[in-house]
Amino acid sequence: MNKSVISTTNAPAAIGPYSQAVRVGDMLYCSGQIPLDPATGEMPEGITAQTERSIANVKGLLAEAGLQITDVVKTTVFLADMSLFGPMNEVYGREFAQPFPARSAVAVKELPKGALVEIEVIAAF
Repeated sequence: MNKSVISTTNAPAAIGPYSQAVRVGDMLYCSGQIPLDPATGEMPEGITAQTERSIANVKGLLAEAGLQITDVVKTTVFLADMSLFGPMNEVYGREFAQPFPARSAVAVKELPKGALVEIEVIAAF
């Protein structure tokens, strides 16, 4: 297997023993992106701003690999509470275009650093 690590300063640095993204063949597997600003380490308030920041972080990883958001084939969205689904989905719908990637969205008990949303993606070259 030919595996390479993708790393960028345009997304938050890994806060544990994992890679920001890993390329295997023609696929890119991105770790979940919480809404930390990679330049400041700050997290915006509210689900709308946090979703926008998480997607911006995803775009930073994709760009480092030479991809765009249109290359995403699968997303997983983790929410701190399912009541946040509507506003998250509004932002998501603006950022992703048809044909939309496959998606799972789940509520979890807690996210790192108290984030309201975390988004991971799989993209194809």
